[in-house]
Amino acid sequence: MSRLRLAAVLALVAALAACGTGYYLQAAAGQAALLRAREPLEQVLADPATPGSVRRQLLVVDAALLFARLELGLPATKSYRHYADIGRTSVVWNVFAAPEFSLEPREWCYPVAGCATYRGWFKERKARDFAARLAARGDDVFVGGVAAYSTLGWFADPVLNTMLGNTDAELVGLLFHELAHQRVYVAGDTLFNEGFSTFIEEEGTRRWLTFRNDAPGLRDFDLRQSRRAAVLAIVAELRDVLASAYAADIPTAERRQQRVTAFARAQARYNGLRAGWVEAPWFDGWLASEPNNARLAALSSYEDYVPAFRALLAREDGSLERFYSSVVELGGLSRAERDAAMQALNESATEGSGCRGGC
Repeated sequence: MSRLRLAAVLALVAALAACGTGYYLQAAAGQAALLRAREPLEQVLADPATPGSVRRQLLVVDAALLFARLELGLPATKSYRHYADIGRTSVVWNVFAAPEFSLEPREWCYPVAGCATYRGWFKERKARDFAARLAARGDDVFVGGVAAYSTLGWFADPVLNTMLGNTDAELVGLLFHELAHQRVYVAGDTLFNEGFSTFIEEEGTRRWLTFRNDAPGLRDFDLRQSRRAAVLAIVAELRDVLASAYAADIPTAERRQQRVTAFARAQARYNGLRAGWVEAPWFDGWLASEPNNARLAALSSYEDYVPAFRALLAREDGSLERFYSSVVELGGLSRAERDAAMQALNESATEGSGCRGGC
């Protein structure tokens, strides 16, 4: 980051402090601290003190960025040319909230990015304090740690220590996800933006593993995807049951009992699946612990439109460039028109697969 750009961020921090805008102050201060912690990748790779595991995965990042540009059509930006060890396991913590009897998440609006179904905090304590205030007024809440986020090209986002340590496939998938936000982003439409980036993460990872002739990696990836489809089918059924209960003209106590029963049945179905899995999958964060509307909203934000984007790529015969052109066209529609088009694509994906819920 240039001295001029960093100075601008620090000036913004000072201005926000003067205005007393606490949320934006912490966001600007957190972003500035992250950028100050960056070191050029070549410097980190040349440093003999850099752990071998970190050095190896940073080399994977370098190869994945080239693949992203040449094979996936993702933008060649200044992002991920630096590394920052921020000394924690998540870079931010996102707070999701939804009313007790609604599957529609709360939204918060931001300059440039528009409205989103989550509120991000650079300190976990502040995120949990904010979530507690929402819970106190009756909302369901969920706080989830995030390994990376995109500044949409405003800054040169670094590779973070929070992104490393998992499999190479998960690392490159995360890179593809964040770079996808820089390729297409529609202000104020979380479902569209996250669905698009989650699909590019999925499709890009599969193409990466195929390109590298990584048969074991592909087997692991396919297993993960099949488990994901099974879990999403449970979630889809749960949401249908909850939507019916929430819309019913029944006493609050009865609606609340139906909600408890629906969540318990979903957990039981999930635990039945989970019993046959050796390793603890990421799905545990959604269904093994106490589920609620906010957890479902968080999952929905990333997953609901993935089948639609998958159907769109199939319609374009697997051509990513034609696919991107179609995505841009969708992004240019009004919100109502775009929602209708995405629902139609989701329905075509369901009809083509013979199942629902991410199958």
